[in-house]
Amino acid sequence: MPTDPCLPFIFVTRDAGPILRAFGETVIMHLDSVATGGVLNLWTEITPPGGGPPPHHHEREDECLAVQEGRVAFFSEGEWREFGPGAVVFMPRKHIHAFKNVGETPSRMLISTTPGGFDKFFARCHEEFKTAAAPDMDRILQISAEHGIHFVNT
Repeated sequence: MPTDPCLPFIFVTRDAGPILRAFGETVIMHLDSVATGGVLNLWTEITPPGGGPPPHHHEREDECLAVQEGRVAFFSEGEWREFGPGAVVFMPRKHIHAFKNVGETPSRMLISTTPGGFDKFFARCHEEFKTAAAPDMDRILQISAEHGIHFVNT
């Protein structure tokens, strides 16, 4: 497959990149949409015990998560499955999914989405969470919908 000669090689160290905070989680955005020409996003997500997003689906992005530290349960096809370091989970777009840190220490995952664009969602949510003691959840749901992310009841 040919590569785009306009995109440079990118080398990123473990904790390099802008730090975003939203939903009680810390995101270190290693590769944003600008850096990859919109091909993908890559970030580290640090989730406190009990944390993680509720069930949702993405209209546009496929998501791949690699557990690096901690114990994480993943929701897919109506059931939860628990994994530890070394596990890799692929969550295709339009499939309802979720994850939750089920351990007693923060979990750490390396996550990618294709195509890129998820970085813009995180940046907008980061702004909402940093400017308010308790963000307006209707506003968060609106931002999510604008980025093709829909939360569901299971």
